Amino acid sequence: MEAVRHKKRKRSKPMKDTFKTFGLSDDLLRAIELLNFKAPTEVQKQVIPALLQNKDLIVNSQTGSGKTAAFAIPLCQLVKWEENKPQVLVMAPTRELAIQVREDFFHIGRYEKLKVLAVYGKSPFRPQAKELKQKTHVVVGTPGRLMDHMEKGTLDVSQIKYLVIDEADEMLKMGFIDQVSWIMERLPKGLVTVVLSATMPEDIKAICSQYLRSPLLVTVEEENTAMDRIVQGSYLVEPKEKLSLLKDVLIVENPDSCMIFCNTQLQVDAVCKALDHLHFACEKIHGGMEQEDRLKVMNRFKGGQFRYLVATDVAARGIDIENISLVINFDVPFKSENYVHRIGRTGRKGGDGKALTFATPSERKLINEIQLATSRDIPHLDRPEKAQVVQGTLAYTEKIKTAPEAKVAKGDAINQDILKLHINAGKKTKMRPVDIVGTLCAIEGISSQDIGIISVQEISTYVEILNGKGEMVYNALQTMTIKGRERKVSRA
Repeated sequence: MEAVRHKKRKRSKPMKDTFKTFGLSDDLLRAIELLNFKAPTEVQKQVIPALLQNKDLIVNSQTGSGKTAAFAIPLCQLVKWEENKPQVLVMAPTRELAIQVREDFFHIGRYEKLKVLAVYGKSPFRPQAKELKQKTHVVVGTPGRLMDHMEKGTLDVSQIKYLVIDEADEMLKMGFIDQVSWIMERLPKGLVTVVLSATMPEDIKAICSQYLRSPLLVTVEEENTAMDRIVQGSYLVEPKEKLSLLKDVLIVENPDSCMIFCNTQLQVDAVCKALDHLHFACEKIHGGMEQEDRLKVMNRFKGGQFRYLVATDVAARGIDIENISLVINFDVPFKSENYVHRIGRTGRKGGDGKALTFATPSERKLINEIQLATSRDIPHLDRPEKAQVVQGTLAYTEKIKTAPEAKVAKGDAINQDILKLHINAGKKTKMRPVDIVGTLCAIEGISSQDIGIISVQEISTYVEILNGKGEMVYNALQTMTIKGRERKVSRA
């Protein structure tokens, strides 16, 4: 059934170095264009066609290279819309990465009408379980919470056809490898597996050897890497002088958007409080905060509502925010790979960036280790002179008088044509998706192609109207009945 659905679609003529060369559906190509994916990256050129041929893959590629889209695009093509049970399972080591991957899948598969759900710890279990009872195509989650749902029977994995293990080496370091193995043992046999890992420790090799079938190894080292595009430097500073140096550097650099990394939650709290006292518009994020609060902060930062974000390494992975012009390591990270992930928040998608590190005399050894591990020089910089700070203060003062420039969110272009409606009826009144579709298709000018994701909950139903026809549908429903009764319809 699903194969027919794809074959019927009109295909555009292939063009060199575009996503059209992969034979993707028009719905996917439309989403890709609106997401501003100009051309496939190197990792996408190799992964997309291989995954479309159902090959197992081991992928090694740098941060910011488009790895998530590399597996999300073909999986959105391969998923059968008619199947109600999850077909794709993605494991991620952190909540932030799980949320980011879910968001990418959601936007890429928006016109395919794919339902994508993220499940993770420190978030209420029951709402996730209720969502999993509904039609769901893709589930993204952290290993512990995925295990919980599988053990309690709230996650049915019987129809899983594709498994993605993202940042497998990080799973190992965080102690999740046994949970990963437990989950894989209980998945259907013969599924397609993609393992993404920056390094290949023995435990990861063992998993690949046991579960993957003749995997294709994809290793991409781009000539113009993010590390090459990021200007790096370090300041030697006494611990008690760090805050003073931070103030001077922020004034002289005057970034439009900046992330400041600390090693501990206490340090994040202290730096954010100090910057707030100095009238820098900043907020913070770390593992000690409630997940809902962390999401709100991250979304505000993504939207450009404030310029300075102080964070622990929890924000160094899986956070895809464009146009971060400066990263500051207030503390030198203990591991070289954490340094790479931190500074990888800037210089994304081919852009330039800058990363500055504050090192105390006792941390010079760590700087040397990072230089050795990354094969990059991190030159020592002189502290900004007083005259530079005075000169930069005028421009800085002018900038803080104006609100930060709003950033265009990744899915904004797609969302412009979509209106989400709320209907005050759900499962308790035996509302079904087919009832909604039948009513909407009775409206002149509306077809099934204009109806997006439908979510029927206990007492409410949410439906997305596509192609800019939302207002027309909203107005029409004010005087129509749904399943024989008048229903209150509002904008969600």
